[in-house]
Amino acid sequence: MLYCNFLFPEGRLKALTMSYDDGVPEDRRLVEIFNRYGIRGTFHLNSGRQGDSTLEDAAVLYQGHEVSCHSKNHFSLDRIPGICVLQQLLEDRQKLESLVGYPVRGLSYPNGAFNTEILPRLSNVGIVYSRTTISTGHFALPDDWLRWNPTCHHNDDLAGKAERFKALKSALNVFYVWGHSYEFERQKTWERIEGFCHDISGQQDIWYATNIEIYDYMQAARNLQFSADGTLVFNPSCRSVWLNVQGVIREIPGGQLEKLSSPESA
Repeated sequence: MLYCNFLFPEGRLKALTMSYDDGVPEDRRLVEIFNRYGIRGTFHLNSGRQGDSTLEDAAVLYQGHEVSCHSKNHFSLDRIPGICVLQQLLEDRQKLESLVGYPVRGLSYPNGAFNTEILPRLSNVGIVYSRTTISTGHFALPDDWLRWNPTCHHNDDLAGKAERFKALKSALNVFYVWGHSYEFERQKTWERIEGFCHDISGQQDIWYATNIEIYDYMQAARNLQFSADGTLVFNPSCRSVWLNVQGVIREIPGGQLEKLSSPESA
């Protein structure tokens, strides 16, 4: 049997993604920092809250990043009727999509609040992943994309975790940081987040990605079709997937059937 494992795009081992809520004015400064260091992030917006000054130019402000749902009015979803949950998410999606011009398919739970009754409703309004506020301290991919627990809040030991993350040599580790950009202004910690971005940037084995990019890539990877002996693989998706095939990095292009090295020839 052929041995192989998944890699991130271009054969990278790890991914970093950032996740920020509420669409507040301080996002402008945070986006500037991210862009300066090549960091990618997802910004979860409430399209119905008054005074949201980032909505008017969301398509320009968040270009190169992802805009995602945070419910229309930032209600705790576990405290409102099911029909209201659907309205909050569907109306948020519709407004945000009209602003940015692409399907909005992600969510972060307002106030971190959700329950098991909410989860089946998310697919009904086109939500494919949702971030919680439950920090794990580790770098694993989620078992359940609708309960995607981040690694940590940005007030945690970012420097220490960054050093641990950079030292990892195994595949498919994800460093997921979340927070609110207004916290940097209130706590006077802009220098800290910029230092983190500087230190974590430019790593050849790290994929700097948005939340939805990681989700979509892993769906394509999990949908690869292998022959019984592992020597053939068909990629039914439209995107390339990378594999480590017995120590050799292989790109499996979208729509292609590829022959992998046999165990005897490896």
